[in-house]
Amino acid sequence: MALTIFILQLAVYILAFPIYLLNFLGLWNRICKIWFTATYNEQMASKKRELFSNLQEFVGSSGKLSLLELGCGTGANFKYYPPGCRVTCIDPNPNFEKFLIKSVAENRHVQFERFVVAAGENMHQVADGSVDAVVCTLVLCSVENQEQILQEVCRVLRPGGAFYFMEHVAAERSTWNYFWQQVLHPVWYLVFDGCTLTRETWKALERANFSKLKLQHLQAPLSWELLRPHIYGYAVK
Repeated sequence: MALTIFILQLAVYILAFPIYLLNFLGLWNRICKIWFTATYNEQMASKKRELFSNLQEFVGSSGKLSLLELGCGTGANFKYYPPGCRVTCIDPNPNFEKFLIKSVAENRHVQFERFVVAAGENMHQVADGSVDAVVCTLVLCSVENQEQILQEVCRVLRPGGAFYFMEHVAAERSTWNYFWQQVLHPVWYLVFDGCTLTRETWKALERANFSKLKLQHLQAPLSWELLRPHIYGYAVK
């Protein structure tokens, strides 16, 4: 089986040459991210609405929800946040700040506080126990160290605060989907900014220092079968 996967991986490398060329020219990321982000958010809208439906339950003593979003991208999640929510965004890519302006303008019900340029593994700009909720969607698939990010999440959350997540994950190991995830993983990793198809992210969440974990596996309603295995839910500090 391992030899079969290796041979198929070589074939995929060759077939993917046009994508490498587009990536070298700086065109692939632009085309891919615009199309993928729009498609994903449209197809997962109902699941996101369900996921964030109880955010208001974690409002702290201030009376307004203080929320930190990791890997905020263009602010596609803003519309799901409750009115009066105070949002801080963290992303290692400083270029995303200009794209947030449109989302802020379209979502006047939230109060945008600041944009922090940082990786999730080191959020020293955010004080200990300072936020009611942390949100992370389609981020843990591409970070360098999931455990370190979850440690940082626990640090910045106040006691009783919640971490909300929605991530694509590895399929069940006995399935054809998992077989093809293994075959396509090396190329996928290169052309999708370090995104890993075969991560079993739920295991990192189970090991993290949360007092409560509400996690569900689902087959997401997505066009790409490779990305259908998902987990979503929230964890309480």
